[in-house]
Amino acid sequence: MNVNQSAPPVPPFGQNQPIYPGYHQSSYGGQSGPAVPATPYGAYNGPVPGYQQTPPQGVPRAPPSSGAPPASTVQAPCGQNTYGQFGQGDIQNGPSSSAQLQRLPGSQQFGSPLAPVVSQPPVLQPYGPPPTSTQVTAQLAGMQITGAVPQAPTPSGLGYGPPTSLASASGSFLNSGPYGSYPQSQAPPLSQAQGHPGVQPPLRSAPPLASSFTSPASGGPRMPSMTGPLPPGQGFGSLPVNQANHVSSPPAHALPPGPQLPGPPAPPPPMHSPQQPGYQLQQNGSFGPARGPQPNYESSYPGAPTFGSQPGPPQPLPPKRLDPDAIPSPQLNELPPQQKTRHRIDPDAIPSPIQVIEDDRNNRGSEPFVTGVRGQVPPLVTTNFLVKDQGNASPRYIRCTSYNIPCTSDMAKQAQVPLAAVIKPLARLPPEEASPYVVDHGESGPLRCNRCKAYMCPLMTFIEGGRRFQCSFCSCINDVPPQYFQHLDHTGKRVDAYDRPELSLGSYEFLATVDYCKNNKFPSPPAFIFMIDVSYNAIRTGLVRLLCEELKSLLDYLPREGGAEESAIRVGFVTYNKVLHFYNVKSTLAQPQMMVVSDVADMFVPLLDGFLVNVSESRAVITSLLDQIPEMFADTRETETVFAPVIQAGMEALKAAECAGKLFLFHTSLPIAEAPGKLKNRDDRKLINTDKEKTLFQPQMGAYQTLAKECVAQGCCVDLFLFPNQYVDVATLSVVPQLTGGSVYKYACFQVENDQERFLSDLRRDVQKEVGFDAVMRVRTSTGIRAVDFFGAFYMSNTTDVELAGLDGDKTVTVEFKHDDRLSEESGALLQCALLYTSCAGQRRLRIHNLALNCCTQLADLYRNCETDTLINYMAKFAYRGVLNSPVKTVRDTLITQCAQILACYRKNCASPSSAGQLILPECMKLLPVYLNCVLKSDVLQPGAEVTTDDRAYVRQLVSSMDVAETNVFFYPRLLPLTKSPLDSTTEPPAVRASEERLSSGDIYLLENGLNLFVWVGASVQQGVVQSLFNVSSFSQITSGLSVLPVLDNPLSKKVRGLIDSLRAQRMRYMKLIVVKQEDKLEMLFKHFLVEDKSLSGGASYVDFLCHMHKEIRQLLS
Repeated sequence: MNVNQSAPPVPPFGQNQPIYPGYHQSSYGGQSGPAVPATPYGAYNGPVPGYQQTPPQGVPRAPPSSGAPPASTVQAPCGQNTYGQFGQGDIQNGPSSSAQLQRLPGSQQFGSPLAPVVSQPPVLQPYGPPPTSTQVTAQLAGMQITGAVPQAPTPSGLGYGPPTSLASASGSFLNSGPYGSYPQSQAPPLSQAQGHPGVQPPLRSAPPLASSFTSPASGGPRMPSMTGPLPPGQGFGSLPVNQANHVSSPPAHALPPGPQLPGPPAPPPPMHSPQQPGYQLQQNGSFGPARGPQPNYESSYPGAPTFGSQPGPPQPLPPKRLDPDAIPSPQLNELPPQQKTRHRIDPDAIPSPIQVIEDDRNNRGSEPFVTGVRGQVPPLVTTNFLVKDQGNASPRYIRCTSYNIPCTSDMAKQAQVPLAAVIKPLARLPPEEASPYVVDHGESGPLRCNRCKAYMCPLMTFIEGGRRFQCSFCSCINDVPPQYFQHLDHTGKRVDAYDRPELSLGSYEFLATVDYCKNNKFPSPPAFIFMIDVSYNAIRTGLVRLLCEELKSLLDYLPREGGAEESAIRVGFVTYNKVLHFYNVKSTLAQPQMMVVSDVADMFVPLLDGFLVNVSESRAVITSLLDQIPEMFADTRETETVFAPVIQAGMEALKAAECAGKLFLFHTSLPIAEAPGKLKNRDDRKLINTDKEKTLFQPQMGAYQTLAKECVAQGCCVDLFLFPNQYVDVATLSVVPQLTGGSVYKYACFQVENDQERFLSDLRRDVQKEVGFDAVMRVRTSTGIRAVDFFGAFYMSNTTDVELAGLDGDKTVTVEFKHDDRLSEESGALLQCALLYTSCAGQRRLRIHNLALNCCTQLADLYRNCETDTLINYMAKFAYRGVLNSPVKTVRDTLITQCAQILACYRKNCASPSSAGQLILPECMKLLPVYLNCVLKSDVLQPGAEVTTDDRAYVRQLVSSMDVAETNVFFYPRLLPLTKSPLDSTTEPPAVRASEERLSSGDIYLLENGLNLFVWVGASVQQGVVQSLFNVSSFSQITSGLSVLPVLDNPLSKKVRGLIDSLRAQRMRYMKLIVVKQEDKLEMLFKHFLVEDKSLSGGASYVDFLCHMHKEIRQLLS
């Protein structure tokens, strides 16, 4: 069957389908930009704060001083992690990129970052006529340079030194402070080539990142000392420097022999200081005042004035070669204080996530995404788009790391791009898209391949006039049963193809027959059991009263099937502390009855009849019980709790009722009472950054895994709501929810007035969402690849079946594929995900998702069809699972190495030849470094001093089943300016990059990452804005830490509250609001989420990490 065949004129299944007039499928990535000629101009070679700069040859460095003082931390109130990151003076208002990005073909490098038009100072150059002033107009999408004189290529044989790279090549990370930038009081290293005749006052700008530059030895003939090119990655006179702990040190290259450059006599060699490995940067001293760094000169040039002497008479200027590196940096002492710490790489010059997201929205948001064509890359997860299913599953159900996979395993190993799919089988669709059709084949059940058991789908080929079909997964030829027979048309397609969802759609459902059911009998409707901790902590905080009050109304909203009048789900109630209390709420009783089980070591259910009931029948008794529970335990003094026996009891109750279901557990403290599953406090911060750190993520005992396995067998899913005031060992308590497909919610230091809205919102959503129970999922593939690894919240008893006691519309299963044979470009690679589950009404169903991918023999095709967001989702899950068995440092190094290998392979095999000093990234992966750096800086892999062990375990299990849209905003938060867009605009304000440089003290910003929501208020915000939003007359009167905005009747207040509501509606969890004032102690918590900046826990800034990545790539290439 031809998967590329267009749909017939009639809408399928008698449904009115929206018509999209004049629709055409655009090529991936929108319109490609104009081809930009390869320019002979150069890559960035200037120093970057955080990288050691080399002194001129013959001038050894001064001895180092002691390391930077430790950053102090501020203690936050209970329940708030104070993620620290101190500002560097005032808030810098960074420019937002004005250059419009255009998406270029995959092999296009990105060009010079210079946004302004710059008039260049002359550069000493030995040949050609004198130039006129040259303009540099640079866009990120490609360097376009115009000048009065056409640029001739450099004559061969001229005296130029070896290619140089981004400053990372010759420098290295320091240990003083995170990637050690210069302290404000200290001048950057002295550069010899300042003040040579003819240099105008320097202009503030930045050298480009990805244009090629071969560094001349600052003009003049070839230096006599250079007997051959330096080893790769080594600038003139560079010295190996000790590196930070997570960077693998390159071998130290010796300097080539030869006479020293002119200069003063050398002082004795420097000593290494114990506090700060490496060399201290040169201070003011006998060589005259230290001036600002000049990025165009790496070392001295013959005839340069020596330090401390007067410049000689002006020499005639040689002709000028346009060299982006010749644009001097601003002198440090000429800058206002808040600009002294600016990077010499302009942050606007490096790939911007905001720009890429914006471009994709503009290029691909208006047209529907039609799934009929094999191997199409869908729009980004951040783009709103409609999907028309024409034979492949919607990207809402399946997203892949690449939609064009290598034909051979050798090619896959060479590229190192993981081949994975993030599958969300029960994903919720927007209202404009139809849910999967349900197909009922009666007693015969769905049609399958006899050999590989793949289900009938649009990818199957019918032959012999329709009497047989060939399986596209294993090529087996099967007979078509008589009742399923239909004739073929002239194209070989069945004439009823568009009347049958399984022959024309990528996603659909089959009703399962009794053969697909446990014990060969149809299942009963599932049950919900609410299990409430009534120990002293839960009563004291008001949690029990709040919960009981909410349940009275919430039970009316249990999930129901289709148009059912009421839910088929039955409910039961248990309370517990050291013992368990079961309640009989049978409809015939006048009052509920309580039964206590104190033998927690041998758990049993004391009643069958009356424990699980229909809500509408037992409404009065349930309401009476929920009124009584808070009063019954109001005076309790019992502080100890059990945990494992509670889950055991719920599972036994479901087993006795012969149904699947879900336990909702509300728990407050570490279970230290004598009982199975008793835990001890093992929180030990001293283990961080040691080989034993992994034990903090592992469960304390095997008993919980055993319990989880029993729960999965029974179809008992566990959702855990935690309300800890101190360590509760989330790593152990979350084992059962994790393995049963459940969720964990955590409310540290719960207080009703502050956390009520968040808890109740999460609870309502959790109880109301549709869940598939007692589920089994299998992913089948066509010959040549197979599923080898799985990530998510589930249990596996064999190597192929993913078992889920419960699966909801938020959970994903990530599957990695490996080659076991050669693939062909012609037939591509096929995936079929089949999920067998019980619906909320007790119906057994099969949900099928099919996806066809392209295969390639050229690496360029692989790199052109990758999706970075999915790649990061996979890499984060891979790393977060890795910390269970390996030291965190090893996990971080593995990620960096893999990323470098992916980009180095592209550079070597796909990019057009250019200087090694150039950083060239594939168009589809240009955000890989910034996103990967966010994963490396996350609390699991690099915790700050304030991040608790429980927080890390919580985030680790949370990310394991996140979908691509959630990981995207979780690792790179959205920062939205609230006061810049017009008040009457209904759309979201355009986001800005997550960096302190982008904050203006006259504005208000909203930051969200899917779990947290901040409103940051600048100190100079207009009084009218403060009044409109906070109902106070000045900035100083705003309450810091405020968690709710006042409801005011003015356009700004309505707009901001509406925006907050719409953001909360998009996310899986309720985001609690925190108002943060500029320069307030809470600001450190907010700055933790400005992920493009350095973090206090030692994470690199985006610019530093990009330079480091470039160095790693160059090492691999050399």
